[in-house]
Amino acid sequence: MAQAATQPTSISGKNRVVQSTQAPANPAADSNRDPNREKALQILSKSIYKELRENGYEPKQIVALATEIVSLVTTDIGDGPLG
Repeated sequence: MAQAATQPTSISGKNRVVQSTQAPANPAADSNRDPNREKALQILSKSIYKELRENGYEPKQIVALATEIVSLVTTDIGDGPLG
């Protein structure tokens, strides 16, 4: 389950502390607790794809988006140890 935490953030040049929800440090451990998580991701993926197509995005553009997401995840994983 996600944990609430406070994080400093800058809004219009002013420092503020906001309450945020952070994912657990080890996402794999979290998915073991919720067997429906994989199914939820499949539903979310189909929903995003359908929404993009209905709004005129071509398959090549959707592939570009997916590639960018994979790149961001790869960078995130490479930034340090998980857990």
